[in-house]
Amino acid sequence: MTKYGIIGFPLGHSFSRGFFTEKFAREGIDAQYLNFEIPDAKMLLDVLRDNPELRGLNVTLPHKQAVISLLDELSDEAHEIGAVNVIKVEHLDNGQEARSDNQQSIVKLKGFNSDIIGFTESIKLLLQPHHTHALILGTGGASRAIRVGLSRLGIEWTYVTRSPREGMFAYPDLTSEVMEKYTVIVNCSPVGMFPKVDEAPNIPYELLTPKHLLFDLVYNPEDTLFMQKGRERGATVKNGLEMLHLQAVASWRFWQQGD
Repeated sequence: MTKYGIIGFPLGHSFSRGFFTEKFAREGIDAQYLNFEIPDAKMLLDVLRDNPELRGLNVTLPHKQAVISLLDELSDEAHEIGAVNVIKVEHLDNGQEARSDNQQSIVKLKGFNSDIIGFTESIKLLLQPHHTHALILGTGGASRAIRVGLSRLGIEWTYVTRSPREGMFAYPDLTSEVMEKYTVIVNCSPVGMFPKVDEAPNIPYELLTPKHLLFDLVYNPEDTLFMQKGRERGATVKNGLEMLHLQAVASWRFWQQGD
């Protein structure tokens, strides 16, 4: 049976596993999707060795950057973003050039990034002409794809961090003038994620208006406190659930390329 899966640490509840298990059952695809909880990205080679039926993997925290050194090729988007969350595992004939760390099978590993696809497709229909500047809350791995996605949508962006850094805003810097200019706010931090549902990023919510668009990458809970506070001020709000679905669809497309 063909296998797909996800690597990360810790994994806990896996949206991807549920999505693909349902997809395989619904469409009669003879495959299974597995969680591979590995603390070190280099253990990917062990996963490949022990699962020669693997044809594709999703990658989540904390391995999105560390896994790159183990791959043979990167898509343009993955190279630009500097992070990978999808790996296509291509099994090659012995005559073809590829890495051979896996003793049971010669494979070629190509990395992609579906974060940018999920984000841009999920937010673009909500954008209005006045949405020209965005604040990105958090500087973690997910923010890499968000900044590239915003640039491709023609939106200028600036990071917001807890500690002052050159070229970025700290949360106390979010004055009325800043908030009036930056009408798109994307939460790339885990603040507000289950189980800490009573938390929200420390932005001045009283300065939000109906012109603002708040996009929260968090999807559990579906209605975060960040979104609730924005909605109270008339802002448009959206969570990251559709983005996850779009990312999963893109993953499947990447895995089937050339098949």
